[in-house]
Amino acid sequence: MAVHLSFLLILTGLTGIHSITTVSKVSVKAGDSISIPCLYGSQYVNHVKYLCKGSTWSSCTYEVRTDQRNSRKFSISDDKTQRIFTVTVNDLTDRDTDYYWCIVEINEGKDVGVLFHLSATRGTPSLTVDHQEITGFKGHHITINCYYSNPGEMKWCRLGRSCVTSSGLIDGTRVAIKTSGSNVFTVTMSGLKIESSGWYQCVKGDLQMPVHVTVTVQSTTNTSNTLSPTPEPLNLTSVFAKATPTTAQGEQHSDVDVMYNSVVTVERQTVEVKDEDALAQQQQNL
Repeated sequence: MAVHLSFLLILTGLTGIHSITTVSKVSVKAGDSISIPCLYGSQYVNHVKYLCKGSTWSSCTYEVRTDQRNSRKFSISDDKTQRIFTVTVNDLTDRDTDYYWCIVEINEGKDVGVLFHLSATRGTPSLTVDHQEITGFKGHHITINCYYSNPGEMKWCRLGRSCVTSSGLIDGTRVAIKTSGSNVFTVTMSGLKIESSGWYQCVKGDLQMPVHVTVTVQSTTNTSNTLSPTPEPLNLTSVFAKATPTTAQGEQHSDVDVMYNSVVTVERQTVEVKDEDALAQQQQNL
């Protein structure tokens, strides 16, 4: 009855219900965290976004808002360039199993939202991945393993865009899906582009698991090629190390003092020799 009521509230209590897109159902292991992306229309870039808990729109509980501080339990961030706000629920327990709303606040009007269901389980989730955050390099490929125990069609989708069921392209990036073992299918994205960065979903039946992909340019800088050649220093220490000058009181200098004082002495002697040669030359000329 509550689900049916929520559906009616979506139709009657909200405007622009297709302006926000998110998952519909996720399953997460208790104790873990989950991040849920909510894609919104360009007209809502500068609006406040928030997460509300409860199946009934009129009585749901505010959990976190973009105009307020995050808590340890709930956090929210808004990527206005990608037009996606992401809500994260940490340290999940049985009490977190419920319906939630991704909502955009409309000043002097009805807020816009979309409903999803979050289930925290003590056993193995019905659909999960190794990591929600994946990083790849431009021109390379990445692989995502999607583990499942529920029936239904398997897909790899970009949030708010197209899906692939076996092989195909998503925004120019090649996608291939293979069943690589018992209750697991593997998604490979190859020929990655910078534009491939964004939120995707493993889909199996009525469950989804969001995965964020970040594509960067691999650095080709070679440290050895960027360093300027350094000339070999003259090893003056080896020349003067045998001499260990002492003071009148018999105190010894450090090795640094030995080298420094010896160099000064050599320079002075060289100057004196040059001066004597010059004087002799002047006498011959007379």
